[in-house]
Amino acid sequence: MTVYLDDRPIRAYSGESVAAALMAGGVQVFRKSRLGETRGPYCGIGNCFECVLTVDGRPNVRTCNLPVRDGMNLRTNSNWAGAF
Repeated sequence: MTVYLDDRPIRAYSGESVAAALMAGGVQVFRKSRLGETRGPYCGIGNCFECVLTVDGRPNVRTCNLPVRDGMNLRTNSNWAGAF
């Protein structure tokens, strides 16, 4: 399977989470904090908000529990600070 993060193709395997696929593909930064600090997956169980991305047009989706689907369009949340 292939998912696309900000138009960059990343290989993914059936059964893994979006966050796992991105980390395996070398992605470390999923978003930035209000102060501009970089953030990536932390808890891995959906409790924190460090792994949120825009998924197929839906903003602020926690990706650590979301299974990959071929062709997913993922976007980093550049304006995450005002999302909640």
